[in-house]
Amino acid sequence: MNKVYPDAKTALDGLVFDGMTLMAGGFGLCGIPENSIAALHAAGVKDLTVVSNNCGVDGFGLGILLDAKQIKKMISSYVGENKEFERQFLSGELELEFNPQGTLAERIRAGGAGIPGFFTKTGVGTLIAEGKEHREFDGETYIMETGLKADVSIVKAWKADPQGNLVFRKTARNFNPMMATAGKVTIAEVEEIVELGSLDPDEIHTPGIFVQRVFKGEFEKRIEQRTVRERETA
Repeated sequence: MNKVYPDAKTALDGLVFDGMTLMAGGFGLCGIPENSIAALHAAGVKDLTVVSNNCGVDGFGLGILLDAKQIKKMISSYVGENKEFERQFLSGELELEFNPQGTLAERIRAGGAGIPGFFTKTGVGTLIAEGKEHREFDGETYIMETGLKADVSIVKAWKADPQGNLVFRKTARNFNPMMATAGKVTIAEVEEIVELGSLDPDEIHTPGIFVQRVFKGEFEKRIEQRTVRERETA
């Protein structure tokens, strides 16, 4: 089955709707599905609930959806790079469900594995624990967290074949693989589409059974915070 689409717009066609839940891979600006985000912006879909480790930066990544008021709620771990995020949250325009980073990762993994909930010690005794079920195991208190699923997951990979088998590269192999398993439909944008059979099965990170649509994207790969030092003179 050939899952290759010509671009982000056609890959998203028929899948997006107002009020949908979206998972977007990436860590900071590394490994983010830039093309799919831009296509969602162009489509004008709104009232999105977005599950992502962070919300991009002002004017790039998920930040462009935030600027356009297309996001209603974020389920995130780190949001400290976006001034517009801060403004919308403090003004009550944006809902936020904050998660410890490991908890967020496990909630996504659990959703993809069909696990509705799990117990963790992380967050016990903090605001994170308010309103959640508490239970003791071996004399220690744990709180229950629920698995997360999405109507659509958009992920970014290094390579794919026409059947949607994915290989990620370095830090881009962060939230992307687990999000690919947790979407009702998963769209992967990749740097290269290779011939079927050319990927070593032992090097495939996400099997194509989890991926419904693939396209080759163009990537800016912007650096979140560029830090340099003066070159030392001899």
